[in-house]
Amino acid sequence: MDKSIKIYIAVLVFILALILIADRDQPKPIDWRPTYAVNDKIPYGLYVFDKEINGFFKNHKVERVSALTPYEFLDSKYDEDSLAQNYKIKGTFINISEFSTIDDQSAKELLYFVSHGNNAFLSMKTLPGPILDSLKIDIDSDSQYFVNKINTFWFANKKLDSKKHHLVGGMGDYFFSKIDTLNTVVLGYQGNTNKLTPKFKDVNFIKIPYKNGYFYLHTQPAAFTNLHLLKGNDYEYAQSLLSYIPKGDIFWYTKGQHNESISGSPLRYILSQPALKWAWYFFLIGMLIFIIFNAKRKQRIVPILKPLPNSTIDFTKTIGNLYYQEGDHKNIIDKKIIYFLEKIRTEYLIDTTKLDDTFIKKLHYKTGKSETDIQELIFLINEHRNSYHGSLEEDLIRINNAIEKIIH
Repeated sequence: MDKSIKIYIAVLVFILALILIADRDQPKPIDWRPTYAVNDKIPYGLYVFDKEINGFFKNHKVERVSALTPYEFLDSKYDEDSLAQNYKIKGTFINISEFSTIDDQSAKELLYFVSHGNNAFLSMKTLPGPILDSLKIDIDSDSQYFVNKINTFWFANKKLDSKKHHLVGGMGDYFFSKIDTLNTVVLGYQGNTNKLTPKFKDVNFIKIPYKNGYFYLHTQPAAFTNLHLLKGNDYEYAQSLLSYIPKGDIFWYTKGQHNESISGSPLRYILSQPALKWAWYFFLIGMLIFIIFNAKRKQRIVPILKPLPNSTIDFTKTIGNLYYQEGDHKNIIDKKIIYFLEKIRTEYLIDTTKLDDTFIKKLHYKTGKSETDIQELIFLINEHRNSYHGSLEEDLIRINNAIEKIIH
């Protein structure tokens, strides 16, 4: 393994170890997201409500609806027989979520469901447009909320519940700002009973007839979350709210704005733990940095190859030394002359048959060498050929030096 890769891995492991050590004794942070999911045990999930719903509706049959939309569920329950023209089910449709998750087509189907003698209980801070328009109501946020926070909730019917419930946490400032007073029954209020601030009250729970059925609309869905069902006596408020629902089957729509199904991702546990999640992010960042800096392919070291020895030169030197040691200077002079003339013919294309003044001029022009040096060399060659020999060893040295001046 490459040394740099080992260093990267060691650094990442060290960072991971530091994160795990730092978060080892840290309490897991509370997730305050309002998911309203039946599988969430966080403060604003509906896990407790899901487990206790049969206790809230002791005399009701409860069916959990997990269809993608309310329309798909209700439409599948409609009897299209021309004689019946009614739903196969009777009861109350319930939906609890932070804000409206009901699409317009489902809202119209829900209106049609209620018009056939059924009921709908919707607890959410906003409602779909078709329902608001059909029931002639409107929802607004309280301008006094930011000064005088809502902390008290009570019911209009004192015989049913005369207590004032004090719920803190997740309660919004939404209320019914417009209602059809001729047909709407106000069931509950919200306000501030703090003696240090001005008192006020807004309508947050109403009952509206729609043809043959009723809508029960509530703007404080946080009352049904884990936080308030487990906190002191806060559950009594939710219990009183649900007591208004008529007897009959309950169809609880559990597919809210947030998907309640457990993630199928292999990383779900890692991403659910802050320490592991950040370790995973550091790993990805480290790998990205590694890829960026190593994107260019690294070339292997090119080995230094020694050039092959010129065996011809070695052979020539060996033969020359042999001749020289044997004292055969004449033979060496003859071969140097032959080598010189062959080189002239090959490289400069000059005829070497006659070594006269014409030859000297041509060689001078083509090689650019001194004409005097060329004349001296030709004189020595001709002198040797004419069998005029002085000291052969001296002749060899003089001819060799003269040739070196011309061809080097």
